Amino acid sequence: MSHTATAPEATTNHALRAHLYGLPGVDEVGARARAQDLSTRSIKTTAKAAAIDLAISMVDLTTLEGADTPGKVRSLCAKAALPDPADRTVPKVGAVCVYPDMVATAVEALRGTGIGVASVATAFPAGRAPLDVKLADTRRAVADGASEIDMVIDRGAFLSGDYLKVHEEIVAVKEACGDAHLKVILETGELNTYDNVRRASHLAMRAGGDFIKTSTGKVAPAATLPVTLIMLEAVRDHHAETGRRVGVKPAGGIRNTKDAIRNLVLVNETAGPAWLTPDLFRIGASSLLNDLLMQRTRLSTGTYPGPDYYTQD
Repeated sequence: MSHTATAPEATTNHALRAHLYGLPGVDEVGARARAQDLSTRSIKTTAKAAAIDLAISMVDLTTLEGADTPGKVRSLCAKAALPDPADRTVPKVGAVCVYPDMVATAVEALRGTGIGVASVATAFPAGRAPLDVKLADTRRAVADGASEIDMVIDRGAFLSGDYLKVHEEIVAVKEACGDAHLKVILETGELNTYDNVRRASHLAMRAGGDFIKTSTGKVAPAATLPVTLIMLEAVRDHHAETGRRVGVKPAGGIRNTKDAIRNLVLVNETAGPAWLTPDLFRIGASSLLNDLLMQRTRLSTGTYPGPDYYTQD
């Protein structure tokens, strides 16, 4: 994935507003109907097995709780590298996502596995902090070994029309990331309209985000199918305009295999099969992995494992 930001022709608030309000409006009824239609697509058993493995490889296995401990993070990392100790054909997850102060612990636990560490930074989840604090948060996480940074946008600035502030913060955090990928969290549950979701998506991509992410997981609604559809349309259109592929990460509320596969169908039918890779699509989740493992076992053996077979995260 390219790390090169696509700078807008002008970076005044007036120019950004003109661009964002020049985007086509979202047909809300149409978006819901298309998402519903795609979510009912049936998948054959062989395709389902492949989809489950692909979904596992796309999971950002996440713990973002105030009660997180180094022991919990190390346990999560062990599960990320070997999701089912009884079946070593199960793929590794895409990344482990933790708070900045847990990055060093996760990096050490994942050493040699090839799994990256994502860290929520920039005063997650509210984002209510001065820019220098957000940048220090980001630099510390990268210095400790984070290969991905999940930042939150200033929703207050966005909703009040201060698009330049949002843009400049993303640019600054992207620079602070160095070689780490930047995922820009829109917190779509606070953006009020689908048009705002589309505008925020394009603003984040113009400022250099490598991924756009739906949610922190702390605000409802989070990763709904219509919202993910709109974001996938945005990355598709951005690629057509600039040649740069940006990833999408729905997070929050995706808890079972059916939900994960619905998202994969949405990716394939909207952005296209080029996005069906962990480099361009991730699912932020904690409880999802166990359901994927249970469904995988059922497909291969014909029976479900017991409820206590997998570790509870």
